[in-house]
Amino acid sequence: MAVAGGRRLTTHLLDQLRAAGAREVVSVTSLVHLAELARSTREPVLLVGDDVVAHTAVLRHVATVPGTASVALVLTDEPDAGPRATVIEDRGQVVAAGLEGITRLDGAASDPIGVFGAVLRVGPADLPALAESALAEAGRDEAAEAGPDRAVPPLDRLLTRLTARPTMILAHRARLLVARRVTSQPAADAAARTVAAVDSDRAELRLAVKERDDLFTTYAVSTWSPYVTRLAARLGLSPTGVTVLSIVFAAGAAALFAFGGNRIALVAGALLLYLGFVLDCVDGQLARYTRNFSAWGGWLDTMADRAKEYLVYAGLAVGAERAGLGNGWALAIAAILLQTVRHMTDTWYGALHDEAARRPKPAAAGGLGARLSQASTRVQADTGSVSYWLKRTVVFPIGERWALIALTVALFNPLVSLIAVLVWGGLAAAYTLALRTLRSASMRVPVLSTVDAVLHRDDGLLARPLGRFTARLPVPALPAAVLAGLAALGLLGAAVFGGPARWTVLPVALVVLLAALPSARPHAGALDWLVPAALRAAEYLFVVAVGLVGDVPPPLTFALLFALAMHHYDLTARLEKRAAAPPLHTLNLGWDGRVVVLAAGTALGAATTVVGVLAGLLFLIFVLSAVIGWTSTGNRPGRTRGGDIDVIPALATVGRATEERSR
Repeated sequence: MAVAGGRRLTTHLLDQLRAAGAREVVSVTSLVHLAELARSTREPVLLVGDDVVAHTAVLRHVATVPGTASVALVLTDEPDAGPRATVIEDRGQVVAAGLEGITRLDGAASDPIGVFGAVLRVGPADLPALAESALAEAGRDEAAEAGPDRAVPPLDRLLTRLTARPTMILAHRARLLVARRVTSQPAADAAARTVAAVDSDRAELRLAVKERDDLFTTYAVSTWSPYVTRLAARLGLSPTGVTVLSIVFAAGAAALFAFGGNRIALVAGALLLYLGFVLDCVDGQLARYTRNFSAWGGWLDTMADRAKEYLVYAGLAVGAERAGLGNGWALAIAAILLQTVRHMTDTWYGALHDEAARRPKPAAAGGLGARLSQASTRVQADTGSVSYWLKRTVVFPIGERWALIALTVALFNPLVSLIAVLVWGGLAAAYTLALRTLRSASMRVPVLSTVDAVLHRDDGLLARPLGRFTARLPVPALPAAVLAGLAALGLLGAAVFGGPARWTVLPVALVVLLAALPSARPHAGALDWLVPAALRAAEYLFVVAVGLVGDVPPPLTFALLFALAMHHYDLTARLEKRAAAPPLHTLNLGWDGRVVVLAAGTALGAATTVVGVLAGLLFLIFVLSAVIGWTSTGNRPGRTRGGDIDVIPALATVGRATEERSR
């Protein structure tokens, strides 16, 4: 087949791969050859079938999806019929693929929702599986020269083998760009005309906007932020540079909020906060538009989002105090505690849901939780409906939080803003926790058993040996963590209403430390994904209680919670990348060590000193860990972008035609 100008399609594809940034382009001559290539490299491999007509940007996008996971192009509008692998997608993952009917890993048959687009990036971790699958298919071809699968392109057969293994393959869609698989010259001509009719740059700019975002972001930011994104690209700004600008804007807003009763300052702060949020969206859009991704930039963006929000809480607290409106610091402390624990549940529920999508269980087929999951899926599929937007808004995402803060502080005052954040945040927390608990009970997926549970529990030098020593005791992890939280909450209540003696923190600390007993036990319960969040709640409540019992200045208590939050967000950011513990991690003492230090300092009458030193120590360790981690060998802030031959997948293959010519 040929494309525009009479060039052979295979030649055109090879040129496109070079234009997309591939350092080395290889036309594979057999599946055995492919297996040899997979075994000879440690870099991602981009595989492209010889029947693909697409924008070059489609190939570049699949090659540069952030992270190291494998990625498959999925088509939903495939007009040219032919033997194809059909796929099932769930939460952005290809969870099953088949040449006829599809059977998931749990043995259940499902209806396909897309067709494989014959573009597959195989991540480094999956290269051994690719080599084994290629050799297996090669042996199958030799054993049976004829058969129903012989007409199926080899890349489709390889995908079905890979999805039958416990591998994570992300699904990528062309969306506004064009990708087609063709089996005839008329189909190739039609596909080429469709490609030519679409402005690739304009489509890429729109694709830089998240496909599904929150209500405020969709209609108040993304309607015009792409123009800022294009301007930033033309000015040569990096996504990290835009992130830094957004931090400056948020810090300026927090400083203006601290003026309290000055209406001009409050309105100006609200405007700065809105513009800072726009820049917060632009940094991600710029990364997607320029295909300029880096692990450092992703980490910084995650940390900056939380730091900016909590800095704004501090500014609102100062403003409320200066205006004589009430105890703003108490509300800011409650807000940072609530929001951090909520984020912990969000992170772990997301990890649970991803694991359930990849490894569904037969037991998840019935029950109230399963019905809630089905209802949620239906609502999410009804994009743009009232129920869709209600579902996305009620959980109080970041866009709505920043919009609420900006609006209430501009119209009213900082105290009203903090109260509004707490009320909506509390309702959202209750709603999401209730529904997710029911849904996860039906999933029955032990997500904590797939990671280093001790690391993500944030156990320290006391909890680790104690957990190993008591590993045989039948102490379940979640009840122990909940008990710790209730004990800390009881101490906090006593401090608010009764002013207990300093020594009372010691027996409460002992009860909190009981959560260390199941540290080494398997966290395989259906609800054990809540353990990290429960431990965060227990520790943060204990910090607040110590602040009250020990007469610690509220800004100092807030500073310690801020430092703890940054430490724990660092852990969750590493969870998403399955990365190792941060450098200097043991110096953080673990949640158990910090509880012991706080309890001892409070009992000795030195709570203020201990809280201040601990906050400073945690901030210092956080900064040093970031510097060491991102400047050490193999962790430098590198980039992944189209056209950078040092980091784009090193190999590319064009499938069936060259393979058949070798026979």
